[in-house]
Amino acid sequence: MKDIRVFLLSYSNTKALQQAITSLQLIIQRVEGITVIDVPDFLFEVFDSVTTQPKAEYVKLNNNNLGKTLNDYIKEQSCEYVLFLYDQDYLNKNITEEQLGLNNKKNVMTYQYTIKDKTIQRPFLVRTCFLKQNMFFQNNEIPFKEAIMPSWLSQVDPSYVVPESKSIVSQLSKDATTSNFEKIKFIEKYQTNLFNPIIKPSIAVMISNYNMADYVGTAINSCFLQSSPPEQILVVDDGSTDESYKALEKWIFHPKFKFLSKKNGGKARALNELLPYIETEFIVELDADDWLDPDAISVIKNYLRNLADDVAVLYGNLRAWKQMSSGKVKYKGIRKGSQVLNKKELLSYIFPLGPRIYRTFSLKENKGFPIIDFEDGRMYEDVSILNDLLRKNRLLYKDFTIYNVREHELSITKKNPSTWSDFLKLLN
Repeated sequence: MKDIRVFLLSYSNTKALQQAITSLQLIIQRVEGITVIDVPDFLFEVFDSVTTQPKAEYVKLNNNNLGKTLNDYIKEQSCEYVLFLYDQDYLNKNITEEQLGLNNKKNVMTYQYTIKDKTIQRPFLVRTCFLKQNMFFQNNEIPFKEAIMPSWLSQVDPSYVVPESKSIVSQLSKDATTSNFEKIKFIEKYQTNLFNPIIKPSIAVMISNYNMADYVGTAINSCFLQSSPPEQILVVDDGSTDESYKALEKWIFHPKFKFLSKKNGGKARALNELLPYIETEFIVELDADDWLDPDAISVIKNYLRNLADDVAVLYGNLRAWKQMSSGKVKYKGIRKGSQVLNKKELLSYIFPLGPRIYRTFSLKENKGFPIIDFEDGRMYEDVSILNDLLRKNRLLYKDFTIYNVREHELSITKKNPSTWSDFLKLLN
């Protein structure tokens, strides 16, 4: 009975792909076909002349989008199951054809993948009908393609999931580079289960978007993929001229999502448009090209529970990633924060202070973000508001890292030639 379609994903070298294909002989009586997706061009050339039984189909990504490509191909499948193997994976001799099945109450079988001290669950065997009803996120909705399968799994009801009965998947080698390990650490947080989530204080996320169609979906989805979701997600589009609306419209009917659109006027004006809609005690500012860790809101709420009344802003550390031209992101390191006590220390801070979690009362009492004469109020709005809040309140640093900064060429601070010294001359 040939009832399994095998998908081999993102194999990076010839030896690993050959090992994976060879290992499928262990279940060959069940394999209806093999689809190889997202491999380097040189592997297409190598395997063009290789004959496999059954014949392997080699597929290039649709617009470099693994999630969309998978969704498109799964729609066409008629077999009962889909089996996933990933770069360096192969089936070992522990597997038997009889193991590959799910009872009526289960839809997903997973297996464990471990690097150093971090273990994540990966989808392995999935009912095809379940995949057609529960599609994968697309590349512009998750921070890196390695998160596509785990983020999907995090949305599956645990009662539908069963782990493999014994270790049946091995790896030829493991990528333990710093960048990949940081991705695994991030992915592991998708698996966080909060038995007693912190309800109070209430918290929202606000995002101002301007021409970040490629990235804003990741920012918003990182809010929805929280182990403890925020009470509100407020987004304003500041007169974008790209295809941002296509990235934003997916969520416009969600009850927690509020979307506004306005003529372009700069980030400070855009964020001020959101102020009347904030109903929570605190609000996190998230840039449209950045994203939050899956446990960010629960971590933040834990620090906010005992926050002194005179603290207007809580902040921590930033995790930096470099956006590569290939579409990949590379880990750059942690930008460790420090305590800011006065204006002098604020203005000498060596990178943007963040993440910034504002007390809503303080933000509204200040009448929002100030619009200063420098660049018509379009630059350094973060420093302007923090400078205002410091006059009556404290800023508080805590050592936590839940905010991810994307370094890329479209950043407005990179495109704008105005100097910091010019800004300081106009700052009160």
